[in-house]
Amino acid sequence: MRKSYRVKKEADFQTVFETHNSIANRQFVIYSLDKPGQPHFRVGISVGKKIGNAVHRNWVKRRIRQSLLELKPQLRQDVDFIVIARPSTDGMSMAEIKRGLIHALKLAKLLDFADDDEESTIEEKN
Repeated sequence: MRKSYRVKKEADFQTVFETHNSIANRQFVIYSLDKPGQPHFRVGISVGKKIGNAVHRNWVKRRIRQSLLELKPQLRQDVDFIVIARPSTDGMSMAEIKRGLIHALKLAKLLDFADDDEESTIEEKN
């Protein structure tokens, strides 16, 4: 995912957190901020120190980033959001991470599917 798709600055993270627009499931917490007129979504990924060591945390971040890249066509474009991985993501496979992320994104209304067939097709690829 290109750098233009990432929330990197601390001030941007704080702006998203201060909206208090969050949703959570067992694996992820997602904070979102609507940004009308923005050409594409931006995402920040945070994995806390309760998850393994630095190598393992980076492994989890790469899996989350890859899942978002695969879901890119279905993601809303006018939004900044932060994905925070909870300790339960430790030891999950790529398919489980993607499934949990899809669930959280749907709860946050950031993921748009035309119909249920498309959703099942994405989940079958795992």
